[in-house]
Amino acid sequence: MVAELGLRETHGILGQPWVDPTRTSAGLGWPHLYLSTQREQPYRAAFDAAASHLVILHLDGPVTVRRGQRFAESRRIPAGGLFLHPADRDLSVELGGELQTVHVYLSDAALQEAAGGPVELAEEFGGTDPLLEQLVLSLDEVVRNWEPSARTYVDQLSCLLGAHLARRHSVRRPVLPDVAGLADREFGAVQELMRARLGEALPLADLAAVAGLSVSQFSRRFKARTGVAPHRYLVRLRLDQACRLLRTGEQPIAEIAVACGFSHQEHLTRVMRDRLGTTPAEVRRAG
Repeated sequence: MVAELGLRETHGILGQPWVDPTRTSAGLGWPHLYLSTQREQPYRAAFDAAASHLVILHLDGPVTVRRGQRFAESRRIPAGGLFLHPADRDLSVELGGELQTVHVYLSDAALQEAAGGPVELAEEFGGTDPLLEQLVLSLDEVVRNWEPSARTYVDQLSCLLGAHLARRHSVRRPVLPDVAGLADREFGAVQELMRARLGEALPLADLAAVAGLSVSQFSRRFKARTGVAPHRYLVRLRLDQACRLLRTGEQPIAEIAVACGFSHQEHLTRVMRDRLGTTPAEVRRAG
């Protein structure tokens, strides 16, 4: 089993006394990604290189940030601004004011797999990237409202994050070939596993394994076959099964929710209302 990516794989910024964390992914079992949201006080410090790539999203501002040797590079970064630092490089940084941030650390293995070949990230700060910002905020929202059934979604976001960093923020941007969809045999095996484990947290790695593919290859080929990401397809199967049980049985809604992979009845209700515009009680009444 792959160990959780945690603080030991980061630069050490988050363990400093000037950082006040609000929430983190610690303890959630994420193997390739670590997230922390916090309020930071002004500081100047140097840190040893980390094994993971760092993306920082500024949630407020503007604030002045300096980096590099003798803190010579300076930017006035607004809310929505980004700070990117590649793995295996020492980090020197000065924060000029109080700031709320989201830090995302991505393992190099996840980046290379998502890129489909060797890739080197660039050092950047002060710029904006709406898609990267949305990916970071989506990950933060998952931590804020964590449900174990969201594991497949987190894995998918990690793949998207790595692929986007490789495409838009690398020194040499890889050219990815057109992707073929899953073959019938592969797709059938994936569907069978999804249905067999509807009630469990299902990592993308398990789905990729039955198709004989890496996680990034599987994600691309699954979407090419179905038009949707694996986690969305899995949620659809869970909702279909929940509706079937609600219409044909007398099992309590709370038990159906758990059996179909939702954390509790309220979770099922929220997803069903968002995706189908109805509720479990209404489905049951409609028979």
